[in-house]
Formats: sequence, C-alpha cells, structure tokens
Amino acid sequence: KEFCRQNGYVTTLFGRKCHYPDIRASNASVRAFNERAAINARLQGTAADIIRRAMTRVEDALAAKKLSAQMLLQVHDELIFEVPDAEVEATLPVVQHVMQDAPFPAVQLSVPLHVDARAAKNWDEAH
Repeated sequence: KEFCRQNGYVTTLFGRKCHYPDIRASNASVRAFNERAAINARLQGTAADIIRRAMTRVEDALAAKKLSAQMLLQVHDELIFEVPDAEVEATLPVVQHVMQDAPFPAVQLSVPLHVDARAAKNWDEAH
C-alpha cells in the first residue's frame, strides 16, 4: 500500500503497471477500495500475466508435437481445449508443461507452479 501511495501504481512480477491514483483520495471509502485493489492487482495481475504467456506459447508447443488440439477458451486461470479423442493422452502433458513453465525465463518463482490437466466431455465434467 505504501509503495502505491508514493508512486500511484503497483507492478506485477512481470513489471506490468496497474495505476491507482485514487489511493490518496480524501474520501476514506474510495481510498480503502484503491488500497484493496492495489494489493489484489499485484497477485491477480501476475496470474493474468502467467496465463497470457501460456496462451501465446501453447499453439507452437502443440504444433511441435504434431497435435491438433485447439484452444477454445480461457476461464480465469484455466484453458479449455478441443482435442480429438485419440490425442488426449499426448496433449495433456504438453499443455501442462507449457502452463507450468509460462513464467520462465522472465521470472523465477520461489514456489513452483502446479498445473492440473484433465480431460472430459465438457467443462463441468472436468471439475
């Protein structure tokens, strides 16, 4: 909060800036909202950076393995693919590896990312 008060922004681990000029607002409610948002932005912003990096890399990784899976959708920290039944077992580890390694080489995390990859007929069944 103090960094944001002094600078008007916070950064994600990847250096993306999230601006909160109202963190110095005289209105206590506005100020408190911006303080909470600044704390949250560093965490959720970093998560968004990681999933975005994974999304930009997964198509090339699948193509390198000659897999025809297609990314359909992102839901928060999940990626949803359409995969031919015959390629499911080969596709899961590729996607899992790309997602786990998404921060590298830009950021070295002190805690490894854990990625759970599952196959199902629909998104609801995968959960």
